[in-house]
Amino acid sequence: MSVAIDFADLVAIALFIYGLHELNSPATARRGNRFAMLGMAIALVGIVVRTGAVGWAAAAVGVALGAAIGIYAAVKVKMTAMPQMVALYNGAGGGAVALIATVEFYVKGAGAFALDPVVAVSLALSAIIGAISFAGSIIAFLKLQEVMTGRPVTYPGQQVVNAVVLLGIAGLAAWFIATLGVVPAWEFDVLILAALLLGMLFVLPIGGADMPVVISLLNSFTGVAVAIAGFELDSTLLIICGALVGASGTILTMAMSRAMNRPLTNVLFGAFGSTGGMEVAASGGPQQIRSTTADDVAVMLAYASKVIFVPGYGMAVAQAQHSVKALADQLEKRGVKILYAIHPVAGRMPGHMNVLLAEANVPYNQLLDMEDANPEFPTADVALVIGANDVTNPAARSVASSPIYGMPILDVDKAANAVVLKRSMRSGFAGIENPLYEMPNTSMLFGDAKASVDELTAAVKAL
Repeated sequence: MSVAIDFADLVAIALFIYGLHELNSPATARRGNRFAMLGMAIALVGIVVRTGAVGWAAAAVGVALGAAIGIYAAVKVKMTAMPQMVALYNGAGGGAVALIATVEFYVKGAGAFALDPVVAVSLALSAIIGAISFAGSIIAFLKLQEVMTGRPVTYPGQQVVNAVVLLGIAGLAAWFIATLGVVPAWEFDVLILAALLLGMLFVLPIGGADMPVVISLLNSFTGVAVAIAGFELDSTLLIICGALVGASGTILTMAMSRAMNRPLTNVLFGAFGSTGGMEVAASGGPQQIRSTTADDVAVMLAYASKVIFVPGYGMAVAQAQHSVKALADQLEKRGVKILYAIHPVAGRMPGHMNVLLAEANVPYNQLLDMEDANPEFPTADVALVIGANDVTNPAARSVASSPIYGMPILDVDKAANAVVLKRSMRSGFAGIENPLYEMPNTSMLFGDAKASVDELTAAVKAL
């Protein structure tokens, strides 16, 4: 039986790796998810069987409850709330690891007996990293859900407080490892609580515009914690799967930081978005904007040669992706070339816009990454910006005092015409103004994104 379970774990690991490989392309991503799902099913069955006669029933109940919650969430949670769900699920993973470490500590004598050195190190590290990931993910969830402000929460002496908590955690961990776990029970409890506090303090000063990077980083934390927990549970499955998550999360985090042209330390400690605004560029005075109508924009779109859609969180909030696809279909019937420009940090989680547009069956070859999209803007007749603010802000190129100065953006302003769909002139999640809106080639179409796109589609049909 043991050999069969080990073989099942090996098959599950292979399926996870292959599924991850298939996520390299949107065309194969669904297949990759299916392989990963199959691998997880095999792994869960193996866990239930491995627990034996004593605990299989409890393990089976846990698997059933988790599956029920997952299915309910997949069916009921709206795509606009997907970033929050990702943050919450990631927090659940980190919390589970911290809970496992706590249970293992008490099962192994609660400090009364010396532990194996490998187990002692893994208990301390998995408890710390798991608790940080759990608390940080919960704060990220609250920010994304707008239960609390998405702006950075800062206070005098914040870095000093963080440093003191971190040093305290390091001291407690060193004590635990040096004594091989022979410490008072309260020491381990304080270690967990201090790690939870650090996780909260870690995410509080990070602005909402940086949430995609934070979610990716916390995901890598959870993966690392899971891999470390594999050593204390003697589980090759956990070690390899955790390493996969940790490595992929780290690679994605660094890639997104490069896309923002900001070092990761600046993302984590720069309190991006803490400023109330920025110097008004170019005009030196209040913004001079041009409001337009759906009929005027429809004419502009219908007689264009190339139109580039630039989706952002506003499209997600309005659930306008299907309406956008319907408008694109109408324009393509008139011979208009359609492209979609995707910024790496558009939305509230990595790949947010790609997921939404794929749901609307937008052809994969029309989805362009920033590097491929920017050369297309100078030859585009219209760039239609749907709820994207910070990733189209030309202040990143020209205003040295702007918090986003130096961040690569989508070159929307280089199109012959830029049309921006927004509810109001309210600033984006980064909390800064956008001088794009006062440029002479920019028009503003105010209103709900879905309603506005539906009006455009109807107006194009009527031409």
